[in-house]
Amino acid sequence: MHFWTILKDAVKPAVDLIYPPRCPLCGEGIAEQKGLCGSCWGELVIPGQPSCSTCQRPFPADYGSDQMQCAVCLDIPPNHDGIAAGTLYNDASRKLVLAFKHGRRIALSRTFGPLIVAQLPELEGDWLIVPVPLHWTRLWHRGFNQAALLAQHIASATGKTLLVDGLKRTKRTLPLGGLGRKGRERMLTGAISVSAAKNDVMKDAQVILVDDVLTSGATSEACVNALKKAGASTVIIGCFSRVLDEARDQRKTPQKRETPEV
Repeated sequence: MHFWTILKDAVKPAVDLIYPPRCPLCGEGIAEQKGLCGSCWGELVIPGQPSCSTCQRPFPADYGSDQMQCAVCLDIPPNHDGIAAGTLYNDASRKLVLAFKHGRRIALSRTFGPLIVAQLPELEGDWLIVPVPLHWTRLWHRGFNQAALLAQHIASATGKTLLVDGLKRTKRTLPLGGLGRKGRERMLTGAISVSAAKNDVMKDAQVILVDDVLTSGATSEACVNALKKAGASTVIIGCFSRVLDEARDQRKTPQKRETPEV
């Protein structure tokens, strides 16, 4: 058994005694220092079938085919090769994302990671796990890249190669939370590129691009374009939560919309 696993198991009772495990959403006591209580698990909207074969957008239950595309993908075919979202964005996932990113609850990556992995297709052959990058100034201010934490868990679970520095932000952008899609696209023009030292690695590569939230898709699109330009053959977007009107409609009570910045 790995030394750190032995150490973790040894100190776990003391940690649980000092900091009793609590659900990060409601504060209810839970069995372990990860996950949610049963009630809060039920608040998450997990993508299922039937859905768009390209972007995972949910279809009505009476759609019989699993190879159909949604109107959005038919109208403007995306440059990516699929989306694997652990949840659809609603009040519960919003609170978790805000706690993770801005509340510094980095241990939530252990909860988010398996949900993303569960939605990934079978990964045959070699794959690179690449997080959406932060500009160094934002990384310094926040202290961590939430996408990189998720990418670590995905790489560990799948046995695929983690490439934390595969992409870089060459331009600092303003927070994107209050901007529409076109505004985000303008802000991100020229902001993301493949790291010069990784150009050769990207040729014909199969890539899982990892982020916490997929909102308008502008950030992920900039990343996908950079990866494809460098020669990547396949890019699948893996995220904890995806913002769709279908998920927002399932809120129990109307609340002010608060979409985290990407």
